[in-house]
Amino acid sequence: MAPKIVSVLLVDDDTAFAQIIQTSLQSYAEADFRVVWKSSVEDALAFLRAKPSIDIIITDYLFPTSNGLEFCLQLSQLDEKIPVVMISSTQNTRLAVEVMKLGVEDFLIKDDLSESHFPRTVLSILNRIRAREQMRAVEKHMAIAENRSQAIRDLVVTVCHEFNNPLAAIKICSDLLQRQPLTESDKALMNEFDASFQKIEMEVRRLRDINFEKIDFHEETLPN
Repeated sequence: MAPKIVSVLLVDDDTAFAQIIQTSLQSYAEADFRVVWKSSVEDALAFLRAKPSIDIIITDYLFPTSNGLEFCLQLSQLDEKIPVVMISSTQNTRLAVEVMKLGVEDFLIKDDLSESHFPRTVLSILNRIRAREQMRAVEKHMAIAENRSQAIRDLVVTVCHEFNNPLAAIKICSDLLQRQPLTESDKALMNEFDASFQKIEMEVRRLRDINFEKIDFHEETLPN
């Protein structure tokens, strides 16, 4: 089986570190990491405006003319939904919280990175994102199914209600006719009508008494 292809945009002005990251990713045998390196936020944004197929962005936090927070804000203005992993040279809990608020998937410290483990870290982040998106899709489909179920319940209640009044009126008229002197042919006709009327009443009761709890409205809407 061919390795999974993972397109990475690496944004870092440290040439030596960028080379280490590229080598670490591209030498990993279990995935085909295809890395595009940009040394500035401006170059990265210009590249992204061309709408390339990118699976994940790995970016440094500090740049000579910008920083990772500004980069994330500009990404949101481009309406880019590409997951971002930010890397910093220093441990800064407050900064990590701030970037996470902007939707950054992970905040890593350069000194803590292991070249051999970094590709697995990236794949783990992507798997986590994929699992989250699948869960959201399932929840969305379940909500749609529940709305469908409720709409059908409401329709059944309305239909039964609309049937009840005319059926009651017909029943009263039938009872009045049954009390009148009728010929044998009229009696036969009324008996035939009464049998048909009872069938209609029975079907309306069956419709009214449907147990919606036993009907799976989710089956056709769940994603594969």
